[in-house]
Order: sequence, then structure tokens, then C-alpha cells
Amino acid sequence: MSLLLTDHLGRHVNLSTVPKRIISICPAITETLFALGLEKEIVGRTKYCIFPKEVVENVPIVGGTKEVNEETIRKLQPDLILAEKEENTKEIVLALEKIAPVFVLEVQKIDDSYRLIETLGLLTNREKKANHLTASCKTSFPDRSYKQNLNAAYVIWRKPYMVVGGTTYINDVLHTLGFQNPFEKGESRYPIVTKEELADANLDVLLLASEPFPFQEKHLAEFQAFLPNTKIFLVDGEMFWYGAKMVIAGAYLKKLTKKIEKSTI
Repeated sequence: MSLLLTDHLGRHVNLSTVPKRIISICPAITETLFALGLEKEIVGRTKYCIFPKEVVENVPIVGGTKEVNEETIRKLQPDLILAEKEENTKEIVLALEKIAPVFVLEVQKIDDSYRLIETLGLLTNREKKANHLTASCKTSFPDRSYKQNLNAAYVIWRKPYMVVGGTTYINDVLHTLGFQNPFEKGESRYPIVTKEELADANLDVLLLASEPFPFQEKHLAEFQAFLPNTKIFLVDGEMFWYGAKMVIAGAYLKKLTKKIEKSTI
């Protein structure tokens, strides 16, 4: 078998057979591969690929999402490497495609996450499982019926403050939950913002994520000091991952939305 495919960036990727040795350098992709029953095929992952817990610990680490050990990857003899445009750099992709075929996926919206699942099923001959997983995600995930129209920002980093911008999966989740993100208009996917910009945004709600920066209770007062009229919530950042995580994230997001609704009435 020789299969010439086009990845999500329009790159041509040639697979000579159904992959049996897969390296994933994106956490959400790794978790989704396990959900498709590919535990025997996954031979490498990043240190940030932590799901499914315990099971994934048996897979060798090849580095992080922005920096990988090419020699370790070469020794693992992959026949397919899976990357994601936002998570991984162009430089990494160019370097790794000298070792094995690299298929780059891209997720900017909720529908892109379903495409990611279905693409992984196609690449690994797991179409039936992928269709079932996609259906489970769609059943669990909130629909777009929320009509709150509250201004909300999602903060991912401290010193400097960084928030979610446009063309991101998380921004689409915010829209789905009925929120308007005042920082989605700029060019940056994750813009740096000042206290003054946050204050001027007239935020009804501020969401402080548990990752990549681990916001905790002790940080609430810091933001409340310059956002006295904004309702501030700590949120589980992992519940804003795409891919297989959506199956369990749906219930969390619905509960979170009800909690916010009650606090803003």
C-alpha cells in the first residue's frame, strides 16, 4: 500500500503502510490516539502528554512540544509522526520530516476537533472507532444555545498576563457557552494584555486557567483588585482541551456555565 495524503496545512504526506510505530508531539493528539485503541502503536510522546494517566507513562518521552530530541525520535524508528500547527513549530516539522512522514493537524474551532478525530481514524485504519468517538463528543459537548452574551476573558499566563485571542479552539468554546471575548479581534492568538486593558474591556467574567500557568485561589485577589466588578472563576484548563477530552469536558463546561449564570444574575 502507498497512500499519498494531504495534511491540514496542505502538505503532501506519503504513507507506505498503515502506521505501526507512531510518535505524537501534541498532548491532545496522544490522548485521542489512546481513545482510538492505538496503545500498541504509540512509541513516543512529549512530556506534556499526560493522558490517559498511568497508561501513557509507559510510552517513551521524546521532548516537549516546542523542542524535541531528534536522536531519540530516530532511534524509535517511527513510521508516522503527528504534530499540530499551534502546539508545534515549523522548525520541528521540517527537521522531523527527514526522519519519518510528519502529518500536521490544525484545530482552531470545535468542528476542527471533530475533523482531527476523524483524520486520526483515517490515518490509522480506525475509522469506525473515530466515528464513534466523534459522536460521543458531540453528545456530551454543549450546543450553541446559550444566550448569555457576557464579556469574558480566559487567562492562560501571568507575568505577563496572556489571554486567549481569536482563531483558537478555546475562543470557540467561549462562544459556544455564550461569552463574547473582547480580545479576539487582534492578530495574536494569545495576546499579552495589561491590567489597564483588562479593566477597559468591561469584563463580566474572568476565567483563570489551571494550565499552562497554574492559577490558584491565591491569585484571585490580584485580579479582583483592578477588576472589582468582574466575577472571577478558576477553571480546569484541561477541560478546554480538544479531541478525546471533549467526552468528559462537556459535563464540566455545562456545570461551569450554570455556576456563572447564577453568579451574574
